[in-house]
Amino acid sequence: MEKNIVTSGKTIDLAIEAALQTLGLDRDSVSVQVLQQAKPGFLGFGAQPAKVQVTYEAPDPVPEAPKVALSSASRSKPKPTYVAPKPEAPKPAEVKQEAPKQEAPEAPKPQGERRSKNEGRNQRRNDAPRQPKEPKEPREPKQPKQPAAPKEYAPAAPGSVEEKIEQFIKGLAEHMGSQAVPHCWKDEETNTYRVDLVGDDLGYLIGRRGDTLDAIQHLANYAVNHGAEGRIRISVDAESYREKREDSLRRYARKKAQQVLKNRRRTTLEPMNAYERHVIHAALQDMDNITTHSTGVEPNRCVVIEYVR
Repeated sequence: MEKNIVTSGKTIDLAIEAALQTLGLDRDSVSVQVLQQAKPGFLGFGAQPAKVQVTYEAPDPVPEAPKVALSSASRSKPKPTYVAPKPEAPKPAEVKQEAPKQEAPEAPKPQGERRSKNEGRNQRRNDAPRQPKEPKEPREPKQPKQPAAPKEYAPAAPGSVEEKIEQFIKGLAEHMGSQAVPHCWKDEETNTYRVDLVGDDLGYLIGRRGDTLDAIQHLANYAVNHGAEGRIRISVDAESYREKREDSLRRYARKKAQQVLKNRRRTTLEPMNAYERHVIHAALQDMDNITTHSTGVEPNRCVVIEYVR
């Protein structure tokens, strides 16, 4: 059985988090519909919070056993009381006294016979040859999992675009207090320069849902393309975050699409950037009876999944 609650907050993300804390569920277990966008107002006047409707699956209530109501006639009639019959006086009878029969006591069995039987059993058990147990094969000790070998990166050629990208991102990371080392190479299939950040504590550079990583990528694209003749595309990643995020978005999109097919009612996902919205559209483009489109204004632009016949 589906239930829903309406929550509000300064932003859509805060309204969704308030609903998830209230329900005690995770983001993949609910569907979100944006009812109202947040408005800042003018000088603090006319501000409106963001409102969302969160739909979730609740267990069906267990039906109670029907109570049998007694009719008025059965309640009005008193139950008959049982009266025990009076015992009759016993008739005098002639009692014949018989002499008790004396039974002959059983002769005790000699202990020697019992011992002989037990000794015979024990001797037969001892005489039977014992079959030797087959030796168990020794188990091979479990070998610890070996860590994956680190990737090997070719050094960037002096004066190349790869070196320029690495120098910019290295300086940007140092200003952020990180010692991450960027490695850049060109993907000939997509004509994109890819950058891997290698080091410790990379979660700080990834940020919440990759926000910090997207900001680094945006700044690198702007700095490298400034004054350049052709357009250079740069993709920055750390710990294969973008690949994992794409897989998670595809699973999330299929799950929400199945809910739309079941309920035949559209649903609106949480705000996403252009790249994540593209992953959602691509994951559902070949699904029957499902269509997707985007609505809203950046940065609160959302994907809408609808049922079509």
